[in-house]
Amino acid sequence: MKKVFKSFLTGVLSLGMLFSVSSMSACGNDDAIYVDTNAFFAPFEYYDGKEIKGVDVDIMNLVGEKLDKKVKFENTDFDVIIDNVASGKRYDCGAAGITITEERADKVDFSNPYYTSVQYVIYKADDTSFETHTATDGTPCVYWSELMNKEIGVQRDTTGHLYTDDEIAKGELKGTSGHCTPFDSAQLAVDAIAADRMDVVFVDELPAQYICNANSGYVCKALYYDANTATEEQYAICVTKGKTDLLNAINEVLAELGEDGINALVAKHLGLND
Repeated sequence: MKKVFKSFLTGVLSLGMLFSVSSMSACGNDDAIYVDTNAFFAPFEYYDGKEIKGVDVDIMNLVGEKLDKKVKFENTDFDVIIDNVASGKRYDCGAAGITITEERADKVDFSNPYYTSVQYVIYKADDTSFETHTATDGTPCVYWSELMNKEIGVQRDTTGHLYTDDEIAKGELKGTSGHCTPFDSAQLAVDAIAADRMDVVFVDELPAQYICNANSGYVCKALYYDANTATEEQYAICVTKGKTDLLNAINEVLAELGEDGINALVAKHLGLND
């Protein structure tokens, strides 16, 4: 788990620009793009009243403009998004801060990666059981070795869940119940910390920071194996296999935005531009 499938990602980066967008075909029966998401992963997707907003929403709306199609988002549980998109029955693609893995890529096609994240640990600010570590890059962090016998909450089927199950299977982690506890959202897992049912929650960097900003009494730090090794991963948008035109359009939008454009969207949805 200390690798991020680097050779695999290199192959992914080379995909997507092999065909022209000029031969677009309809992505849905009513000529709309149907996007499956989980709207509890701010700033990438979240509810603002009844409307789903976020970085991924903005990206896909730009894709809709490029293809001259409406974009329709639907909220589902995160753990069904890959299979929903793979089936191609209702959704054309999934956008939910989805990390590329080999297992997922067997089922769906992935866009080029657009954001690199690391796992973060959320815990109570008054929890003194963690030492203060600083990674070689200057990042304040928590080591996996400090989490032995901690009760760990995760969002179901996210990368944090996969990482944790892997470490437990290797015998490097033990919870008092023998396993981590999955929740339907990271916020529900954090609520379980407040109820003294969990000690920590693992979730990606920006959602962790968003949750800690919105909930007083918590801190979050990066999760490292050692001072040089973070739990790094890359996000991409998944597409039903065979929908090459849609995949190419997504990659074109990502290329047009570039790193600066994506970071600007992140800042916007974190409220940093207010």
